[in-house]
Amino acid sequence: MDKVCAYKLSNTYHLIMVQLQPSQSRQKSLPTMYDLPSEDPEEPGLVDEFHDVQPNLLKNTCQSPNYSQKDYFIAKDLNLYYDSEHPLWYKRPDWFLALGAQRSTNQQELRLSYVMWHEVVAPFLVVELLSPGTEDEDLGLTDRKHRKRPTKWEVYEEILQVPYYVIYDRYDNKFRAFVLQSGKYEELELSQGTLWLEELGLGLGLWEGSYEEVKGKWLRFYDAMGNWIPTPEEKVEQERQRADNAEVTIQQLRDRLLQLGVDPNSLP
Repeated sequence: MDKVCAYKLSNTYHLIMVQLQPSQSRQKSLPTMYDLPSEDPEEPGLVDEFHDVQPNLLKNTCQSPNYSQKDYFIAKDLNLYYDSEHPLWYKRPDWFLALGAQRSTNQQELRLSYVMWHEVVAPFLVVELLSPGTEDEDLGLTDRKHRKRPTKWEVYEEILQVPYYVIYDRYDNKFRAFVLQSGKYEELELSQGTLWLEELGLGLGLWEGSYEEVKGKWLRFYDAMGNWIPTPEEKVEQERQRADNAEVTIQQLRDRLLQLGVDPNSLP
């Protein structure tokens, strides 16, 4: 049995159908992430170098002021099992964020996959990085063939009803964003090349620079003031620069006191 829930988007409430968890007896018979395969070497669009680096930058800069980091789950290239009626069916988003799905803090409990009939919480944001093998499906250009699995677009739009779907093509440095409106994806006009996510208190945009010693344009998050969220490495460098600047300022003050004939070491 399903229920109707409301979610807020751009100050407007929308009704969506949310699939409830299966009954306890049926849930016990469904496979867990320990029973389901966590990889498939024959799956198209396997991770390449860019598909490893770009998701890392997204994860490292996704620092929401509205949520504790333990209260949302981020994954890259993780099997997402979405249909309890077909428990072996899955998609593997390049990157996704699920609000309200808590991070595992125990090493042995780290997820092998994301199983919707156990997690219940669907992704809030999915990012797909275009590649020649998956481009048509990422853009919703492939038709579902008779009696075959739903396409990626159908899973995100119709089954999981992911509120935000973002696609980035690194070859033309363009990213597109889609928002769920009345059960269908509508493309947003990104006039400034940025996407603001009110629920997160973060925006998503294209930043040009060097990350992991690779120059290019990268998707990364920014704050309400328009400042790019620093990575942990950038934070360390900023602290180092602040410390260096403070040391220079102190030395300048000492030099000035000496010019005035005052021994800085004599001061209380």
